[in-house]
Amino acid sequence: MPQDGLGSKSGGKKRSGGVPRVRSHTDAELQYYRDQDHDNILPPSFKVRLHDLFMQIEKEFEGLYAENLSLQDKIDSLTERLERESVIGERPGGNDENDGASTKGGLKNKSGGQSSQKVKAANKLRVQTSKIVSSFKNDTVSCRMVREYVGHRDGVWDVSVSRVGTPVIATASADQTACVWGIDGGRNLLQYTGHSGSVNSVKFHPSQDLILTASGDHTAHVWQAAITPDQLRVHSSEDEVDGSDHEDEEDGGLLGGRGDGVLAATLRTALRELMGHNSVVIAADWLPGGDQAITASWDRTANLYDTHTGELLSQLIGHDQELTHCCSHPTQRLVVTASKDTTFRLWDFRDPIHSVSVFQGHTESVTSVCFTREDKVVSGSDDRSVKVWDVKNMRSPLATIRLDSPVNRLAVSPTNVIAIPHDNRHVRLYDLTGNRLARLPRSNRQCHRRMVCSVAWGDDSLGARCNLFTAGFDRIVYGWSIHSFKEGKD
Repeated sequence: MPQDGLGSKSGGKKRSGGVPRVRSHTDAELQYYRDQDHDNILPPSFKVRLHDLFMQIEKEFEGLYAENLSLQDKIDSLTERLERESVIGERPGGNDENDGASTKGGLKNKSGGQSSQKVKAANKLRVQTSKIVSSFKNDTVSCRMVREYVGHRDGVWDVSVSRVGTPVIATASADQTACVWGIDGGRNLLQYTGHSGSVNSVKFHPSQDLILTASGDHTAHVWQAAITPDQLRVHSSEDEVDGSDHEDEEDGGLLGGRGDGVLAATLRTALRELMGHNSVVIAADWLPGGDQAITASWDRTANLYDTHTGELLSQLIGHDQELTHCCSHPTQRLVVTASKDTTFRLWDFRDPIHSVSVFQGHTESVTSVCFTREDKVVSGSDDRSVKVWDVKNMRSPLATIRLDSPVNRLAVSPTNVIAIPHDNRHVRLYDLTGNRLARLPRSNRQCHRRMVCSVAWGDDSLGARCNLFTAGFDRIVYGWSIHSFKEGKD
């Protein structure tokens, strides 16, 4: 695209409005600034040099902006061309099967096969191009930060939302505690201190007031987390966050999340300790029904336990390096385990003799893996990608999302929106086809200041004001209101 003064060739279609130009100072103006500003202690030669540097920066930004507009024009042109070619290929006379079968004398039309290949290639390229174009479009989802939960003394590794209808969340922290918080009030209601190492994972029981935590002390614990309605009513839930700075806060985990001075209840004893690993237990999850639990450890194994007795039922061996995550299917006896060996494995316990499938596709450690409600698996990796898989086809992913930062523990919403937490403090939202929906805003200090370790979706039926929660190593958990614009119009 032609741009005056940028060394590009003239001619061709001009974009309306052109590239915004930044006015540069002349030598006379620079001399005028030297003569007028007598109080400035900066030597004139330095000021001239600074002006020159700023002018160079302006030109660099101008060039980048022009290049961006040029790329956008090329993408638009390529998209229109592909659409025209696909329409031509889909006409009745352009079908390769008709061309080859209806020719007189049984002769095959060779050009039909070639045109079919061109159409397929064009369609494939159109899909890839549409994803690029989608990155230039405005977000289709509204994201608003509503609540913050402050009280942990160290980074928060994991966050989970209750599944029994009570509007509470649980957090796992490197400060060796797990806490239960009221979603709307933002208060710390219960603190569990039974672990002697970092608490790396936390999960609510699917139907009871129980919580499963995994720890660096080589164990997983099952403990009671009954929250009464009276505890949830304390203090108003109408106050929203004001973006205050928490860098200097040293509130203990016993204080309410909004600094209300109310002590949380403390629990020190577990109902059940799940033992059997000889290294850090990095993650744990309930199997459907909650009678069994799966744990993942740095000892390269995953263990299956009876949660009523604490008995070790099975040990899953096969990964070549430390495990990083595990997740259970919400309704079927299926489990996935992720590892630093760049793979994740699907374990099928629906039959008496369990089977295992190995999914290969990442180039670095697989940091997170979870199921969707449609029997798909979503995996995230340190290779800065997220992949969507069909559990019945482990050869290649259905979609691949390329990102700019390693991925931590992601989550998929009931409406199939993937929330992706990053090392670079961002959280991005995508659908299962790989289209970008939104990025959580980062403004007015209402955002994470260190890496985002985990995310969890809430159930809209609870009536809570937050339906997405993000946990960061900055010791803070944020509650967000996420809604599509279509939902907002209804």
